[in-house]
Amino acid sequence: MNIQSMMARGAAPLLAALLLSACAAPEFKQPAVATPAAFKENPVAADTVQRAPDGSTWKVAQPAEAQPRGEWWKVFRDPSLDALVADATTNNQNLAVAAARVKQARAIAGIAEADRIPQVGVDIGAQRTRLSPLEALQAPGTPIAASNVYHARLTASYEVDLFGRVSANVAAARGDAAAVEATYRSVLLSLQADVAQLYFRLRALDAEIATVNRTVALREESVRITGRRFELGDIGEFDLSRAKTELSTARAEAIGVQRQRADAEHALAVLLGKAPADFAAAANPLGTDPLPAIPAGLPSALLERRPDIAGAQRAMDAANARIGVARSAMFPALDITAAAGGVGTSFADVFKWSSRSWLLGAALGMPLIDGGRNRANVVRSEAALDEAVGSYRQTVLNAFAEVEDNLAGLRVLSGQGAELDAAVVSARRSADLAQKLYDAGRGSYLDVLDAQRNLANVERSAVQLRGDRALTTVALIRALGGGWGTPERDAAAQARN
Repeated sequence: MNIQSMMARGAAPLLAALLLSACAAPEFKQPAVATPAAFKENPVAADTVQRAPDGSTWKVAQPAEAQPRGEWWKVFRDPSLDALVADATTNNQNLAVAAARVKQARAIAGIAEADRIPQVGVDIGAQRTRLSPLEALQAPGTPIAASNVYHARLTASYEVDLFGRVSANVAAARGDAAAVEATYRSVLLSLQADVAQLYFRLRALDAEIATVNRTVALREESVRITGRRFELGDIGEFDLSRAKTELSTARAEAIGVQRQRADAEHALAVLLGKAPADFAAAANPLGTDPLPAIPAGLPSALLERRPDIAGAQRAMDAANARIGVARSAMFPALDITAAAGGVGTSFADVFKWSSRSWLLGAALGMPLIDGGRNRANVVRSEAALDEAVGSYRQTVLNAFAEVEDNLAGLRVLSGQGAELDAAVVSARRSADLAQKLYDAGRGSYLDVLDAQRNLANVERSAVQLRGDRALTTVALIRALGGGWGTPERDAAAQARN
């Protein structure tokens, strides 16, 4: 063996490896994101932070969008809410659309998978032809009779995945399907949270209506008593006129809250997949029962739990695979075709042994001059990956911000609640004293109205704040991806339930 042949043998595998690496998709690496050790609005004690062997508190997130998140709304222990969420999950049309998109994405992935195996088919046909003398290699003017030709063949074709086009296309389709599935889970989580928030919105409005109705009843009693005293000559018409004004104002406020409740009820009906005319929510005022405390956990766990983050990561996987598809178009494609069957002048002759025919071929083709089309497609694919990476990082930032916003909201609402509770006690005492002084002839009716109006406003604000706390608690659960703690603990809790 001479030196040239030895060099050729050694260079061939090296050249093949270089070609394969040139067209394959680049190795995907999880883009780095700045992940705090704890949420600013919910600092974690130093001894509870899970640290890596090197002392860091950050870990690379693995998508866990398929894990069971559990029926998180049951933490509120409200059977009515449970029934509404189950109804919405079954009948909501936006969720049905998302489910249909999942089926489409899985089917597209199946189409891509089909390129991995040979495509086999049957070709049966007939044709009647008349050749010209020139085609039949005869003298001009020679009469040529028409003839019938029948054929029946079994055909097969297969693309040899020399440069990873098929495998990269399959990987991209799988990434797209996984991203669509994550989007479905995101839609499901949003639907469940929207139902819960509208439900608590209705209950808060019911409590507000009850508060306003008590104010209306108080105003009606005030008008009755003031009118009686006016008839007896104890007071002038001014006090009676003011009392009637306050009554009309309270009734107008009650009508306005009823309109808000109707709007919320209609919105909830749409989420349940029902016409508003076919749905009516019974009055159920929101009480003063304490709401569940939701632990935020670690920010690193949020990256594994949120379905929108998982969807963004799957989109990066698909974009990275499409770089391999674009690169493979710049290299040769090897197609193998085969056919076997029979050809005859009658259909019966087709199946005779003497009429058998077959072919086996291979074609290797690659672009030589394409005006830079394939190179531009590679650049486009790489830019699409950069876009997906940017979207992923922005999604992570938005997720952190949503958790921080709702943690801050609960903290602020808790402080407001304590102050309003104290204000309600003080306002009730003031209203009681003002009424007693007026009855004793030592105070004016304006003082009574001011005290009662202040009490009504404070009680209404307290009711509204309770509703805001319930809505913010649900929003925090949504921001946490439909669970809390770590994904491992979420799955364990689901197993126990």
